[in-house]
Amino acid sequence: MSANLELKKQVVEEITSKIQNSKSVILVNYKGLTVAEVTELRNSFRKANVEYKVLKNTLVRKAFNEMGITSFDADLNGPTAVAFGADETGAAKIVAEASKKYGDKISAKSAFVDNAYVDAAGVKALAAMPSKEELIAKMLGSMQSPVTKFAGVLSATLRSVVLALNAIAEKKAGAN
Repeated sequence: MSANLELKKQVVEEITSKIQNSKSVILVNYKGLTVAEVTELRNSFRKANVEYKVLKNTLVRKAFNEMGITSFDADLNGPTAVAFGADETGAAKIVAEASKKYGDKISAKSAFVDNAYVDAAGVKALAAMPSKEELIAKMLGSMQSPVTKFAGVLSATLRSVVLALNAIAEKKAGAN
């Protein structure tokens, strides 16, 4: 077997592993981005714990095909970068923000989330969803609110009792 073929097999195995270990995989169409824009985009992905790579379409297609997934064959044409996300929405949010910022230079082609194909419209919907951490924070905040209000009511009741006892004590002290 040639060294080049062996190298390609290793790259396909690496891509397959990244797909399986990622919560989301976004195929990104990029065209005409400047070096500064690409650098800024990569920094945004890095901050969100998303790995962004430009890979050969044929190798990515082969990795998906080896997993038994052929839905992405049509999307893997032209300039394509791949964003491997650690969560379901982070990569989609960054692509959506970049699309607003850079216009037609960048867009989402499709995605692989929860072992399912998601089209470009679905990626936009993913970007609009709150992240798992945001949902947990909202839930905890709503659970904490009644407890805080209950503690406030108890505190006010105790304060009222103390003030009433204090007034009675002063009245008795003044009567004597």
